[in-house]
Amino acid sequence: MGRGMWSWIVPDGLWEIAKPLIPPSKVRPQGGGTQDTPDETLFAAIVYVLVSGCAWRQLPPCFGISKSTAHRRFLIWSRAGVWGLLHEAVLHRLDDAGLIDVTRVVLDTAHVRAKKGANTQVRAPWTGASRAPRCTSCRTRTDCPSSSASRPATPTTAKG
Repeated sequence: MGRGMWSWIVPDGLWEIAKPLIPPSKVRPQGGGTQDTPDETLFAAIVYVLVSGCAWRQLPPCFGISKSTAHRRFLIWSRAGVWGLLHEAVLHRLDDAGLIDVTRVVLDTAHVRAKKGANTQVRAPWTGASRAPRCTSCRTRTDCPSSSASRPATPTTAKG
């Protein structure tokens, strides 16, 4: 793919590494439907979205596939573990070529499961409405609308 139609988005050799990792698309038992989009095109579209950071709905028409097709295939491949396997395969290739130094490694928590119940969420207790000013520096300032010093005393706020 590197020198082919999608070489502007997929680096040289990446498609050759990814191709054996991609699960075959399912054939409909009843037949019919539309012709299956080539995996190479879908891979390029998914890489484009992931690299550019654009939303799926902003996928350019040059790929010739709908945003829902690209997103659906991304989900299928994600559930099959394609992206993790691709990451490992690229790292192994780089290591075999002597292009990577793994003596010092940074571990990203997005790839490591949290242990000891770190994924449980605790809700903060509701404290109800507060009559305190919206900011703490307003008590003495006269130019802040939340300050008690900026409001004239009324029969309901005057202490008697």
